[in-house]
Parts: sequence; structure tokens; C-alpha cells
Amino acid sequence: MRQVNCQEIIEEIKKLCIHMNIHMEEDLKKVLEESIAKENSPLGREILKDLMNNQEIAAKEDLPLCQDTGMVVAFVEVGQEVQIVNGNLTEAINEGVRRGYEEGFLRKSVVECPLRRKNTGDNTPVIIHYDMVEGNQLKIKLGAKGFGSENMSAIKMLKPLDGVTGVKNFILDTIKKAGGNCCPPIIVGVGIGGTFERAAEIAKKALLRNIGEKNKDQYIASIEDELLDEINQLGIGPQGFGGRTTALAVHVETFPTHIAGLPVAVNINCHASRHGEIIL
Repeated sequence: MRQVNCQEIIEEIKKLCIHMNIHMEEDLKKVLEESIAKENSPLGREILKDLMNNQEIAAKEDLPLCQDTGMVVAFVEVGQEVQIVNGNLTEAINEGVRRGYEEGFLRKSVVECPLRRKNTGDNTPVIIHYDMVEGNQLKIKLGAKGFGSENMSAIKMLKPLDGVTGVKNFILDTIKKAGGNCCPPIIVGVGIGGTFERAAEIAKKALLRNIGEKNKDQYIASIEDELLDEINQLGIGPQGFGGRTTALAVHVETFPTHIAGLPVAVNINCHASRHGEIIL
């Protein structure tokens, strides 16, 4: 049994929270750079260049990429041969986020009660999803989810008869309704199957893939390609000002479902796509 100390978890999560809010990932920078050359709208190209300049300034000045530093979501894979010592794993994850947002001077955006709206003051609690896996490692994927894009997300319980056409139409309709409100160019996470809550969960998890990483199922990967092409034909463009660069990637995840159901969730990420991973 391999032991992982909670103090190490706290420290690594703290550092990751600060890093992912300030530094844009290399895969995202590469796709943004490529999109500048492909963009047919002069204004769209200038906006994409502004986004690249923004991330350069953020990294140089040690400032957040965006004022909305998000609500933290964690997907945790716990190896069956791992023992968490000197504390509780859930508390350690929250403490790491708490320290990261305080020491990194990141905006605290979480309220205790969704109706009374009192701020928790430290950007916790974290939304945590656990999965037990084989092995002796602890893997934690974090995303800092801004709510400009989160508010444009949607879920629908389709009928099996709606099929892949119904799924695509719902996804495209969701992006159309979102327009420029989700700070495009966006990354689109899609969850198909499971139950109401599982579809939303896997749509969120899909956003934490490397940008453009394809689904291992070739059939699903082909749907990702088709959706990306169709979304970029909507004309929404960078920041909603028109152009062909509405989405940088579409990531689809699926899960077995009931014979009577076809749940579909669309979770949208803005161009900052703040996420990262630690393995202990």
C-alpha cells in the first residue's frame, strides 16, 4: 500500500490553481495561433491576436487570464493501492484550492447559498467527482470553470428515436443560443448517455481533455469532427463578432444508457479553458 500525504496534495493543488489561472496551456496556444491564419474575418483575426496578447501579458505580469477565475471542479482517480494519510482527501482538495486562491490573489466567486448569495470568501467548496481505479497513483484533474460559459450550457432528455441527428441538432441549437455570451472561441464538451446527472458529468469531464484530443472510438471521433465543422459554419466567430472560429474543439464522451433514453448534455468552456492535472 503506497501512502500519499495530504500536505503534499494541498501544496500541489495550490500551485496548480495559481498556474492554470495565469498560464495558458501549450496545446491551447497552438490551436489559437493556427486559428488566426484560418480566420476569414479581419475583426475576428484581430480578436484572436488580442487573446494571444492577453495570455502573454498574463504570464509576464503574473496576472489571471480573466477576472472570472472560476469555480473549481475536480475529477479524482484514486488507485486501489493508495492510502491517504495525515488528513482527509476531500478536505485536502478544498484546502489546496483555498490556499491557491488566497495566495494567488485570485477572485473568490463561490457563494454559500445560491439564493442568499453570501460569498464563502475562499472559492470553496470544490465540486469533486471520485473514481476508484487500479494501481498505486492518485490522479487529480482540475478545471476552473467560469460561469459566462457555464451559464450557456444545457441538457436535454431526447428520445432514442431522435438518434444522432437529434443529438447534433440539440448541440448546434445550444451553441446558437449561446452566441457570444460564452466568450468564443469555445471548447464544447458533450456527454451522451447514462442518466440525467451522468450526461452532465461526462460533458464536464470532456472539457479537461487536451485540446483536440479525439475520442478513441472512431465513430464518436467522426461526430466530433462533423460538429466542429458545423459549429464553425454558424458565423458566431471570436467573441461573437462574426467569423469562422467559433469553436476550437468538440470533445464527446458517451456512457451506456437505458433502452428508453438518450440524455445529452452540452457543457461549454470559454477560450481560456483553465485546467490541469497532478499525479502523485
